Amino acid sequence: MEAAVLEAPMNATQLFVLQTFARARSEQERDEITSLYLDYIQRKLDAATDKWWEEKEMTNEKLDDMLNCHHRTPY
Repeated sequence: MEAAVLEAPMNATQLFVLQTFARARSEQERDEITSLYLDYIQRKLDAATDKWWEEKEMTNEKLDDMLNCHHRTPY
């Protein structure tokens, strides 16, 4: 599978990210770009989590139940 990933052509977003990191002139610039990217990912994740929380009408009690419940197939 790894070979297939390497053979696939890059899409426009992948090329943009590669070019952006190639322009970094120092480790500090690279770290700043990485930080910006991670902030973006965090905002997207927070938005998706908030949407899921609202759609499922989640509460802390429901979340605790989910975390403590075993969803195993009974035999």
